[in-house]
Amino acid sequence: MDASTQRLRLSLLLRLLHREYTIGIDEALAEAGFGDIRSGDAKVFPFVPPEGIAVRELAIHAGVRKQTMAQSVDQLEQAGYLERRPNPRDGRSRLIVLTERGKAAQPLAAGAGDVIEDRWAQLTSPEEFKTLRDLLHRLLSRISAADGAGDRLTSIDETPADLP
Repeated sequence: MDASTQRLRLSLLLRLLHREYTIGIDEALAEAGFGDIRSGDAKVFPFVPPEGIAVRELAIHAGVRKQTMAQSVDQLEQAGYLERRPNPRDGRSRLIVLTERGKAAQPLAAGAGDVIEDRWAQLTSPEEFKTLRDLLHRLLSRISAADGAGDRLTSIDETPADLP
C-alpha cells in the first residue's frame, strides 16, 4: 500500500489535530503576553469557575488524568495564574481559583479556541465541520452508554457548548 492510499488511524488524526489546536492556543497566549503558560496548560482555564474548583473536578471536566491536571495546576500556580484556597465545604480539600492574571488569560484561551475552530471550519466548510463535531459527539455519547465509560466522559455532558 503506498503512502497516499494508506488509511491513517483515527487516533493519530485526532492527536495531530489536538497538537495543532494546542500550538494555536499557545501562540495566541504568547502574542497576548502570556508566553509563560506551558504548552497544554491552557486546558485549565475554561473550567475554573469564580467560586473555585477541586483538582479532581478540573481533571474530569478537561478529560485528563488527575495527575496531569495537578501538574498543570502546580505550574500555573507557580506562574501566578492560579491559587489554592481552603474549601469552605470540606476542610480537607482546597479549591483552585484564578488570580487576576489568570482572569485576564481565561477569555484569551477560549477566544483562541474559537479562532482556531473557525479557521478549520473555513478550511473544510462550516457544514462539514459541524458534521464532524456532531459525529464525534455522537460517537463519544455512544461509547459512554455502551462501554460504561461515563465516568471518563462526564465532561461531554457537563461542559458548556461554547467552551473549548
